Amino acid sequence: MIIPCRSCPRVGMISVTILAIVFVVGLASVPLRAAEKISFSEDIYPVIQIRCLACHQPQGDGYEKSGFDLRTYQGLMKGTKFGTMVIPGNAFMSNLMVLIEGRGAPEIRMPHSRKKLSNCDTRLFRLWIDQGAKDN
Repeated sequence: MIIPCRSCPRVGMISVTILAIVFVVGLASVPLRAAEKISFSEDIYPVIQIRCLACHQPQGDGYEKSGFDLRTYQGLMKGTKFGTMVIPGNAFMSNLMVLIEGRGAPEIRMPHSRKKLSNCDTRLFRLWIDQGAKDN
Protein backbone atom coordinates (compact mmCIF):
# COMPACT_ATOMS: atom_id res chain seq x y z
CA MET A 1 0.00 0.00 0.00
CA ILE A 2 1.30 3.44 -0.98
CA ILE A 3 0.72 6.28 1.42
CA PRO A 4 0.89 9.61 -0.45
CA CYS A 5 2.51 12.54 1.23
CA ARG A 6 0.44 15.55 2.32
CA SER A 7 1.99 17.78 -0.30
CA CYS A 8 0.77 15.55 -3.13
CA PRO A 9 -1.92 17.46 -5.14
CA ARG A 10 -3.90 14.25 -5.62
CA VAL A 11 -4.53 13.98 -1.88
CA GLY A 12 -6.20 17.39 -1.91
CA MET A 13 -8.33 16.49 -4.93
CA ILE A 14 -9.39 13.21 -3.37
CA SER A 15 -10.37 14.99 -0.15
CA VAL A 16 -12.40 17.58 -2.05
CA THR A 17 -14.11 14.87 -4.09
CA ILE A 18 -15.00 12.87 -0.98
CA LEU A 19 -16.37 15.99 0.74
CA ALA A 20 -18.44 16.85 -2.34
CA ILE A 21 -19.93 13.35 -2.45
CA VAL A 22 -20.77 13.44 1.27
CA PHE A 23 -22.39 16.87 0.83
CA VAL A 24 -24.53 15.81 -2.15
CA VAL A 25 -25.63 12.58 -0.48
CA GLY A 26 -26.47 14.56 2.66
CA LEU A 27 -28.59 17.01 0.67
CA ALA A 28 -30.45 14.21 -1.03
CA SER A 29 -31.52 12.81 2.32
CA VAL A 30 -32.92 16.13 3.62
CA PRO A 31 -36.53 16.79 2.59
CA LEU A 32 -36.97 20.15 0.91
CA ARG A 33 -39.19 22.61 2.80
CA ALA A 34 -40.65 23.82 -0.50
CA ALA A 35 -42.02 20.31 -1.07
CA GLU A 36 -44.03 20.47 2.16
CA LYS A 37 -47.65 21.44 1.75
CA ILE A 38 -48.36 24.70 3.50
CA SER A 39 -51.82 24.86 5.05
CA PHE A 40 -53.87 28.06 5.22
CA SER A 41 -55.63 27.01 8.43
CA GLU A 42 -52.58 25.57 10.21
CA ASP A 43 -49.68 27.70 8.93
CA ILE A 44 -50.94 30.98 7.44
CA TYR A 45 -54.04 31.93 9.42
CA PRO A 46 -52.36 31.69 12.87
CA VAL A 47 -49.78 34.26 11.70
CA ILE A 48 -52.56 36.49 10.35
CA GLN A 49 -54.42 36.26 13.67
CA ILE A 50 -51.38 37.27 15.70
CA ARG A 51 -49.74 39.82 13.39
CA CYS A 52 -52.39 41.26 11.03
CA LEU A 53 -55.94 40.89 12.28
CA ALA A 54 -55.89 43.76 14.78
CA CYS A 55 -55.72 46.24 11.88
CA HIS A 56 -57.34 44.28 9.05
CA GLN A 57 -60.88 43.75 10.30
CA PRO A 58 -63.83 46.15 10.57
CA GLN A 59 -62.99 49.16 12.78
CA GLY A 60 -59.29 48.45 12.27
CA ASP A 61 -57.03 51.08 10.74
CA GLY A 62 -55.87 48.85 7.88
CA TYR A 63 -59.43 47.84 7.06
CA GLU A 64 -60.65 51.43 7.05
CA LYS A 65 -57.85 52.56 4.73
CA SER A 66 -57.77 49.61 2.33
CA GLY A 67 -60.88 47.52 2.83
CA PHE A 68 -58.64 44.51 3.40
CA ASP A 69 -60.50 42.10 5.70
CA LEU A 70 -58.33 39.25 6.96
CA ARG A 71 -60.91 37.53 9.15
CA THR A 72 -61.43 34.81 6.53
CA TYR A 73 -59.73 33.13 3.59
CA GLN A 74 -62.37 34.71 1.32
CA GLY A 75 -61.50 38.18 2.62
CA LEU A 76 -57.81 37.61 1.97
CA MET A 77 -58.46 36.39 -1.56
CA LYS A 78 -60.92 39.22 -2.29
CA GLY A 79 -58.13 41.72 -1.70
CA THR A 80 -58.48 45.45 -1.12
CA LYS A 81 -60.43 48.29 -2.68
CA PHE A 82 -57.25 48.86 -4.71
CA GLY A 83 -57.08 45.35 -6.15
CA THR A 84 -56.09 41.75 -5.52
CA MET A 85 -53.43 40.89 -2.97
CA VAL A 86 -52.72 37.26 -3.82
CA ILE A 87 -52.00 35.75 -7.22
CA PRO A 88 -52.18 31.98 -6.61
CA GLY A 89 -49.03 30.32 -7.88
CA ASN A 90 -47.06 33.57 -8.13
CA ALA A 91 -45.80 34.90 -4.82
CA PHE A 92 -43.31 37.27 -6.41
CA MET A 93 -46.05 39.19 -8.24
CA SER A 94 -48.55 39.06 -5.36
CA ASN A 95 -49.08 42.44 -3.73
CA LEU A 96 -49.25 40.76 -0.34
CA MET A 97 -45.63 39.63 -0.69
CA VAL A 98 -44.55 43.02 -2.03
CA LEU A 99 -45.88 44.58 1.18
CA ILE A 100 -44.60 41.89 3.55
CA GLU A 101 -41.13 41.81 1.99
CA GLY A 102 -40.88 45.59 1.89
CA ARG A 103 -40.47 45.77 -1.89
CA GLY A 104 -42.89 48.70 -2.07
CA ALA A 105 -42.82 52.13 -0.49
CA PRO A 106 -41.59 51.98 3.13
CA GLU A 107 -44.76 53.63 4.45
CA ILE A 108 -46.94 50.75 3.21
CA ARG A 109 -44.72 47.86 4.39
CA MET A 110 -46.74 45.34 6.40
CA PRO A 111 -47.22 44.91 9.20
CA HIS A 112 -47.28 48.67 9.28
CA SER A 113 -47.12 49.54 12.96
CA ARG A 114 -45.22 46.48 14.19
CA LYS A 115 -41.89 44.87 13.45
CA LYS A 116 -41.73 42.94 10.19
CA LEU A 117 -42.61 39.26 9.95
CA SER A 118 -39.89 36.77 10.69
CA ASN A 119 -38.05 35.21 7.76
CA CYS A 120 -39.79 31.92 8.57
CA ASP A 121 -43.27 33.47 8.47
CA THR A 122 -42.45 35.37 5.28
CA ARG A 123 -41.22 32.15 3.68
CA LEU A 124 -44.43 30.34 4.73
CA PHE A 125 -46.55 32.97 2.98
CA ARG A 126 -44.36 32.80 -0.12
CA LEU A 127 -44.52 28.99 -0.29
CA TRP A 128 -48.27 28.94 0.35
CA ILE A 129 -48.92 31.39 -2.48
CA ASP A 130 -46.54 29.54 -4.83
CA GLN A 131 -48.37 26.31 -3.99
CA GLY A 132 -51.62 27.87 -5.23
CA ALA A 133 -52.84 29.77 -2.13
CA LYS A 134 -55.39 27.05 -1.35
CA ASP A 135 -58.04 27.16 1.37
CA ASN A 136 -56.68 24.08 3.10
